[in-house]
Formats: sequence, structure tokens, C-alpha cells
Amino acid sequence: MIYLDGRKALVTGGSRGIGRATAILFAKAGCDVAINYIKQKEAAEKVKEEIGKTGRECLVFKADISQKNDINSMVKEIMQKWGRIDILVNNAGIWTYGEMGKMSEKTWAETMKINVDGVFYMCNAVVPHMKRNKRGSIISVSSMAAIRGEAFHSHYAASKGALVSFTKSLAAELGHYNIRVNCVAPGWVDTDMCSGVFSDPDFREKVQESIPLKRIPPPEDIAGPILFLVSDLAQHITGEVLNVNGGSVPCA
Repeated sequence: MIYLDGRKALVTGGSRGIGRATAILFAKAGCDVAINYIKQKEAAEKVKEEIGKTGRECLVFKADISQKNDINSMVKEIMQKWGRIDILVNNAGIWTYGEMGKMSEKTWAETMKINVDGVFYMCNAVVPHMKRNKRGSIISVSSMAAIRGEAFHSHYAASKGALVSFTKSLAAELGHYNIRVNCVAPGWVDTDMCSGVFSDPDFREKVQESIPLKRIPPPEDIAGPILFLVSDLAQHITGEVLNVNGGSVPCA
């Protein structure tokens, strides 16, 4: 069993999908968890309820990660409450359609604002506190799209590719402070984000057959590797990209 007893974590986009699964798994490992949401208040409160059943504390914030002021206010409140943030999971993000030659600047900018700028705002706000404590672990959720590309989603792939470079750069920069920075790159995952495309049973079957392990994983299958990377079992791992895709693409 992996233990995170006494640690404090902030998981963005923790009301659903991978963020929800990660927040609950962290709590089961003994960690107090803060999450944010934008519209899914009821879902966020349910996560808080689930975490409460484990005996751990859950802080819930309405905060848009694409807005620096929202991020700074959330981090300030967490620090006032807990005094530290040991773990940061940059999970929140969007996945939209965009055909080159027809994609609007608004679509491109929105993806970058949330998927890239949001991670920058979070790290910029949290890292100074981790530096003072001489300890921390940061995980960003990228995608296999960052490694192999994805037709009609070039803006998404570009944003997730940026997280890979960002991760490797921060790992080199922050290692001196005992802050580890890693990345997970999921393939297809059975989440709300993919519910639209998976509503077509033929497409879902095609995706499943394309995966060597022949299964589309639930969010919990991504949360497990995230838990490993923030744990002491991974204390000599930093700057890595862990592909969690059932063998769909070779490791980077």
C-alpha cells in the first residue's frame, strides 16, 4: 500500500474524471485534498462527501484555472488553512474539435489558455511555497496526443506537448529544492470528456480494438500511476513522462 499520511494535495478539475478518481485515491492513501470546479458544484460536493468517508479533509473551490486571480486566491486560501501544499496535480483541461484551415482563433486560444496557461498559473502560485518547504511533487496530465499527434485536434495535441517540455524543464529547475516534476500521458479514457464520441458504439469498439490491451480504462487506471509518481516509491523519478495507454504508443 502507498501511504500519503499527513500530506496536502491540490488536484485541479477534481470534480469528475481523472481528477475525481485521483482526489479520492489520494484520500484513501491518507492525504487531505483540495479540488476546484467551474460549473460542476454538485459533483464537487459529492467528491468532498466521498473523501469525508475516508476520514480525510476536502476543500472545494469554485475557480477557473485560466484566470490567474482565481488561482492566486485559491492557493492563498489553502495556505491559510493548511500552511502548505505538498502535491499539485495539474489535471484540468479541455478537448475540442478543430480542423486546420477552419479552426477559429478563439478555439485555439481557449485551449491554450486552459491547458497551458492554467498549468503555468498553478505552478507559479504553488512552487514558491514548495521551495520554502524544500519538498514537493508536481504532476501534469498530458496525453498520448502529445507524442503521436491527433488529427483534427492539433490545438489539443500542441497544448499537451507543451506540458511535456514544461515538465522536463521544471524538473531540472526544481530538483535542487527536492521538488519532483513528472507527467502522465493517458490514451483513451472512459470519462465525461469522451462521452460524446463514445456514444457511437461502433466508434467505441474501434477504439477498444486499437488498444493492445483491448480495453478502455476507467479514470481510476490513470489515478493509480499518478499516486505512484507522487509517493516515496518514486522519490528518484523526476522529469519523466509515464504513458498510460494500454500499449497504444511506445514510451517517449
